[in-house]
Amino acid sequence: MKSPRDVIIRPVVSEKSYAGIEQNTYTFVVDKRANKTEIKEAVQRIWEVRVTSVNTLNRRGKTKRRRFTVGKQADQKRAVVTLAEGDAIEIFETGS
Repeated sequence: MKSPRDVIIRPVVSEKSYAGIEQNTYTFVVDKRANKTEIKEAVQRIWEVRVTSVNTLNRRGKTKRRRFTVGKQADQKRAVVTLAEGDAIEIFETGS
């Protein structure tokens, strides 16, 4: 059994992910091998919230040229997690 902290790597900090907070959806970078059930259980155990749905997407890393060579950024797996009504994750809340 994987630890919940091994499944959830970090939250995604972007304009689009912050816009989703009003719809009670949160975006995380997750382990590439994690499935939706593991992601749901990890979020519920770490933040003690109820998860209603999990959508996942695999993002291919961009290729970047560096002078004479071509490098590639790492691939990512992201999870968009929808919480039950009334639940929230505090790390995303603004301090103002």
